[in-house]
Order: sequence, then structure tokens, then C-alpha cells
Amino acid sequence: NKGLKDSPEYRIFFKRGAKMVSPWHEVSLYANDGSLHYVNEIPRETSAKMELATTWEDPAKIDPILNVKGDNDPVDVVEIGSQVHTSGGVYKVKPLGVYAMIDSGELDWKVIAISVDDPKAALVNDVADVEKHFPGELAKIHAWFRDYKISDSKCQDKAFAMHVIEETGEAYLHHKSGACKHGKELSLI
Repeated sequence: NKGLKDSPEYRIFFKRGAKMVSPWHEVSLYANDGSLHYVNEIPRETSAKMELATTWEDPAKIDPILNVKGDNDPVDVVEIGSQVHTSGGVYKVKPLGVYAMIDSGELDWKVIAISVDDPKAALVNDVADVEKHFPGELAKIHAWFRDYKISDSKCQDKAFAMHVIEETGEAYLHHKSGACKHGKELSLI
């Protein structure tokens, strides 16, 4: 780790053997079992946001439905399971839905997911299951983001979430390859 905790300079680094690796660039999006990997940035109930590895919200692409560009960051994840995850941990999740948030005129996707290891993971497979097994959770998440960012949408279903994840995963690969030329630099940290 580098920098003072809770400061803008704070960074968490991973080691693979003796080599320092980037949690964003060197953790695969898909796990071997088809679930997704996410990097837990900030534990739940602490201004939480987590990010999906190898996704990127392209600031040069205008979303055809919302008519705004991406925010030049990875896709964020809100994990709703019973365990509070450690900052910097990499966990396997399954997506359940997605919110579209608008922050300073930029699109910032928030995927609602559950850890595959959560006791209720087998019970929830789409956004409709969240209210049944986690009553009030979507309203709580929406209210938090309403106060933190501006939500222009209801929580969309898993199929829409997977569309967002696949699209931002492709945008990440396109940008990392150097093919994306719009003046926004991709951080390799």
C-alpha cells in the first residue's frame, strides 16, 4: 500500500509472487466458473464502491438511451451479500441488475451483485429476486446514490447488467490495445 489511508494518494497494490500487479489490469473479468471478479475498493456501509476488473466506461461513447458519455472509470459494483468484504480483496460475484447514475454529466454504471459464496446466492438470480430476499435493499441503494449522485433510472435486470458489463469489457480491451484515440489516458496502475 502507498499513501495515507483515506487520502486521495492512498493506493493498494497486489503481488503475484515477487511482481507487483494491477488489480484493474491483471485480474480477469470472468472467473473460471462464469461468475465475475470484482475488486473491493471500499467496504460496504463506508461510502462503498467496488469495481469490476477489466471494464471501462468510455468517455468518447454516448450511451444511445441516456445520451451521456462514460466517466472514464471501471464499472462500479454494489455487493449486497451478508459479508462485508476487505478493501483491496478480489471476490467472485454474480450480477443481478444495474443502475445508471449520472455524475457531472457522465454515465457511471452501478452493477448490483452478490458474492457467489454468500448463503443467499443461490436464491437471487436477477433484480426481481433482490426485493424478495433482501427487502428494501434496492431502495436503500437507490437512496444512497440519489444523495451521492443523480440516478436517472430504476434498477435494470440481469440481462441489461450483462449487456453493460460486456460492452464496458470490450471498451476496456479496445482502449488498452491503444486503438482508442480520444485524448483520455488509461491509468496502468
